[in-house]
Amino acid sequence: MGDYRFMPGDAPLLMSIPHVGTAIPAEIEARMTDRGRARADTDWHLDRLYDFAAELGIPVLQAVWSRYVVDLNRPPDDTPLYPGQVSTGLVPAADFGGAPLYQEGKEPTDEDIQTRLATYWLPYHQRLERELANISKKHGQAILFDCHSIIAEVPRLFDGKLPDFNLGTAAGNACDLGLRHRLAEALSDDEAYNLVVDGRFKGGFITRNYGNPEERLNAFQLELSIATYGEQGPPFGYLPEKADRVRPSLRRMLETALAWAEEKS
Repeated sequence: MGDYRFMPGDAPLLMSIPHVGTAIPAEIEARMTDRGRARADTDWHLDRLYDFAAELGIPVLQAVWSRYVVDLNRPPDDTPLYPGQVSTGLVPAADFGGAPLYQEGKEPTDEDIQTRLATYWLPYHQRLERELANISKKHGQAILFDCHSIIAEVPRLFDGKLPDFNLGTAAGNACDLGLRHRLAEALSDDEAYNLVVDGRFKGGFITRNYGNPEERLNAFQLELSIATYGEQGPPFGYLPEKADRVRPSLRRMLETALAWAEEKS
């Protein structure tokens, strides 16, 4: 099993899917609780939902390993992304509901965390950096789309029900404001779905770390409610009728980003 999966493409946009992975090494899984082994906080089925990326020529980098092994969208020093709020952590100890992921006395040690950083976190980010550099060299610019999903209600992490589309650009610091406006317009085109921009989810480490509009590297994240395409509880099944309803909005978002890049080339 590789460190990640990569699908090449010629577009000036790279799609990253850091939480779609479900693999857990046997020696880690043996220390986990049943809740940990359930992998409930996976960003389920996003590779299938966005499979039209290939038709658009978009290269896709996607995780193999579960976020319970190490969270690719957290900084290596585990600095909280949202100070004062519950943090899910670089190597999570609990699931989104607060249930322990590890059996008592078998939690990851500091040495474990450093090993996971080197073994699972670093290769993904090295490839991410390399692909962005290649895109920038070829096109004179690069756009990074960090692709996520989450169940609509997680009381431990946020109040109420999450909007369908949660567009994050680190409050505009990771993405050109003109592009952010165009993306928001594209996602607002279908009145069946609601949208918030830079609300509860402003973008994680990947968006914040790699987005640099002044260097012509624009990054944005979409946190998509699983309610728009799948079951919100086990077994988190993919619902084709729902998915086919939301896919045009997602495709329009990416086509908008590609059109913007063409205008700026």
